[in-house]
Amino acid sequence: MTTHDRPTSGESPLVKEFPEGLPIGDSWVAAPAAEDVRFPYDGTLVASAPVGDTGLARRALDAAVAVRQQVGRLPSHTRRAALLATHEAVTARRDDFERLLVLETGKPLVDCRVEVDRTLLTLLTAAEEVARLHGETVPLDLLPSGEGLLGFWTRKPIGVVVGIAGFNYPLLLATHKITPALAAGCPIIAKPAPQTPLATLWLVHLLREALHACGAPRAAVQLVTGGPEVGAALTTDRRIGAVSFTGSAAVGHRIAKDAAPTKVLLELGSNAALVVAADADLDAAADAVVRGGFYASGQACISVQRVVVVDAVREEFVARVKERVAEVTVGDPRDPQTRVSALIDERSTERVCAWLEEAVAAGASLLTGGRVTDGVIEPAVLLDVDRGLPLWGEEVFGPVVAIRSVPDLEKAFDLVNDSRYGLHASVYTSALDTAFAAVDRLEVGGVVVNEVPGFRSDVMPYGGVKDSGAGREGPRFAIEELTVTRMAVIRPTTKKP
Repeated sequence: MTTHDRPTSGESPLVKEFPEGLPIGDSWVAAPAAEDVRFPYDGTLVASAPVGDTGLARRALDAAVAVRQQVGRLPSHTRRAALLATHEAVTARRDDFERLLVLETGKPLVDCRVEVDRTLLTLLTAAEEVARLHGETVPLDLLPSGEGLLGFWTRKPIGVVVGIAGFNYPLLLATHKITPALAAGCPIIAKPAPQTPLATLWLVHLLREALHACGAPRAAVQLVTGGPEVGAALTTDRRIGAVSFTGSAAVGHRIAKDAAPTKVLLELGSNAALVVAADADLDAAADAVVRGGFYASGQACISVQRVVVVDAVREEFVARVKERVAEVTVGDPRDPQTRVSALIDERSTERVCAWLEEAVAAGASLLTGGRVTDGVIEPAVLLDVDRGLPLWGEEVFGPVVAIRSVPDLEKAFDLVNDSRYGLHASVYTSALDTAFAAVDRLEVGGVVVNEVPGFRSDVMPYGGVKDSGAGREGPRFAIEELTVTRMAVIRPTTKKP
C-alpha cells in the first residue's frame, strides 16, 4: 500500500503496516495494476491500492485447495490462539483502524469507532466458538435394526470459502466472513469491495502473521481485489465449498445462480421498516427514526428507511421527527460530532438525489432536508411516498427516511410485509401483545421492539428472508453454515451374543 498524508487535517500520515501487493499463498504477490482510493468527503487521495485479476484469483484458489486438508486438521487450540492474537493486534491499532476507515469509506468517525468495537467482539466470539464446535450421539436403536449400533455425528469443514464484502462496513463484514471460516477449519479467500480494500488488507495481514506464529499456513487466509471478473473466477470454481456474500440483491442473486450447486450464503439489501403504534413513546420513536435512519450516512442495510405510523398519532409524531432531524450534524466525517457525511461516491449521491426528485414529483411531501451541500445530502424525511417508487420499495442506501400512515396496526404489518425484502423491522409500542404480534406477523429475519431495526449484536443470528438473502451470520451460526455434519454408525462387534 502506498500511503499519503491525511487530506486536510495536517495530522500524520497513515501508518503502513503491511507489504505491497496481495496476500496470496504464503507470500505477498505483486498486483498487475493499482487503483487510487480517495476520501469520499473531498476526493483527496488516501492510498494507491493493488488490483488483482483472474490469474491471481486462480492462483489463490490453487493455494487454498492445497492447504485445505492441513487447515481442516488444525488443532482447536491453534485456531483459537490465532484468532485471539489477531484480536490483540487489532486492539493495539484500533485508533489507526478507525482513521483508516473514515478515510476510505467517508463514514463518520463515530460509526467507524462502532465498527472497530464490533470487529473486536466478532474476533473474540469466533475464538470462543472454536471450543463449542462439536456433535452429538444419536439413538439409533429407536428402530429394531439399530440395536447394538453406536451413532454420533461430528462437524467437518465445508472446504474452501470465498468471502465477498460490501463497502459500507469493510472491516466488520470481512471479519464476519473470515473468522467463522477459520474457526470452522476452512481456508478462505476474501474479496473486499473495490472502493474499500485497505482496512481488510491490514486485517488479513494481521491474521496471516498470527497464523504463522501459531504454526499454521498463511495461505489459510488470502485476499484478492478486482472487479466482477475476479469475483466470478472465485465463486464459480467447483473446488470451493461455499460462498459468503454481502452486497446488493441483484449481484447476490447472480452469484447464487452462477455458483450453483455450491452453497451460497447471502446477506443482501433491505428497506427496513419501523412501525409506530398509537401507544408508543413518541419521543423514543422519533429518536429511533433519526438514530436509525442516518447512522453511517444511511449506508446500512438495516437503517430505517420506511416508517409506518398509525393515523391517530401521525401529526404529533411527524412534528417530533422534524424537530429531531434539525439536531443532526452534517459535514466532515473526521469530526466526532458529525452524523451524516458524503456517500461512498458521486454516482451514489446522484442516484439518491434522483430518487428524491422522482418521489416529490409524484406527490410526496419533503418534510426536511434533501439538499446537497459540499457534496453531502442533508438528512431527508418525506411524507406519503408512492409505494410503487424506488424510494419506498427499493433500498435507498442514503440519508433518507419515508413516512406513511395507516389506520391501525394490522394495516401497518401488512404494509411492512408488502416488500420483496425482509431483513429487520421494528415496532414501537407499550403493549406486550403488540410486541408479540409483531414477532409473529412481520416477515423478516429479525424483529426489534422499542429499538432501531439497525440494532445488531454480532453474536446473534443475523440474516433475512425473501430477497434479503439466505443463511445466517454471527460466529456461531456462520460456523454451522460453513461445516457439514458427518454421521458415524458403528457396530462394535459382528459377533452374535
